[in-house]
Amino acid sequence: MSWSDLERMVADAETSPTLQQVLHQCRSRQELLHTARQLGYRLTRSDLQNAWLEHHNAAETQGATGVI
Repeated sequence: MSWSDLERMVADAETSPTLQQVLHQCRSRQELLHTARQLGYRLTRSDLQNAWLEHHNAAETQGATGVI
């Protein structure tokens, strides 16, 4: 369930400048997790790590194929 909460938080942040500002103020992954949990999103450290890896791998694939 936590991965879907991560997706929900991202979707909410894309439409809420206030949420964007709150999340942007987080200085570490731990602070981001704490803030997200306070806002009602059930995220885990693994969710953030998996999202980062997914994003990083997608960027590498796009770079290798020349697609941006």
